Amino acid sequence: MNQNLSLYRIFYTVALTGNISHAADELFISQPAVSKSIRKLEQSMNTALFTRSSRGVQLTEDGELLFSHVKSAFQTLENAENQLRLRRELGIGQLRIGASSTLCKYVLMPRLKDFIKTHPHLRVTISCQATNQTLQMLENRELDLGLTGRPEETGTLLFSPVMEIQDTFVTTRDYLDNLARQLGQPVPENLTAEDSVSFIKNGVLMLLNRENLTRQYLDAHMKEHTLFPENVLETTSMDLLIDFARVGLGIAGVIRQFVQTELQSGSLIELPLPFPIAPREIGFLCREEAEYKRI
Repeated sequence: MNQNLSLYRIFYTVALTGNISHAADELFISQPAVSKSIRKLEQSMNTALFTRSSRGVQLTEDGELLFSHVKSAFQTLENAENQLRLRRELGIGQLRIGASSTLCKYVLMPRLKDFIKTHPHLRVTISCQATNQTLQMLENRELDLGLTGRPEETGTLLFSPVMEIQDTFVTTRDYLDNLARQLGQPVPENLTAEDSVSFIKNGVLMLLNRENLTRQYLDAHMKEHTLFPENVLETTSMDLLIDFARVGLGIAGVIRQFVQTELQSGSLIELPLPFPIAPREIGFLCREEAEYKRI
């Protein structure tokens, strides 16, 4: 078969043009060379591939069968060449993105649809894991972009902010009422910051695991204000935290922007705090030398 690859190219061109002379011009070889190659291919196949007339050549039934397969093969090669050309022109053919499942759902996915429409040549892969692992994969060149909160130290990575987020604590009104009764406290009509501190200390506080930047950020603020909860439930998913809070399992440390629907409907309420939690930035990280940072 390897010896026939050039013969297939000649056969393909003759079939497309329907003329030996035109095929020779397109292939930049002589007409006798084209005719000789066709005869050689016919001999190797032990069948006639063309019928010849004064007006040109026409595929036989066997020729039509062979042409259908050869055409598919050459179109596949042409598609590959086009993709390689686009990679050279645009400087990238694959985009590997790392993000937590939370940021992937609430931040990346709404933006990804339009991005793929405007960059259809790209093959996009998404890896979901904790932010620290995303940072490590970026350093190891296993990812091209990372969607994370702004790290304290970016090292050799460049950070491009996308939006601000606000950490907060949410739960249901029923949970707080039941907790107040368990603690022997009056059920508050209007929550105060002092109420919130008591509830966070004595209730079930639901947080992401310690590898998550959101958890580390909340831990730092609670420690700074000597707020040490007695009962902590950990999970790896903010969606689970929101679901747990919605069914009244406890108080969840979440990102306000991701529970707007629940807060507006009243299915969750926000606890006022005696200390402000500063907003954080979310953005894309990439290596400093990355060519795709312009996209």
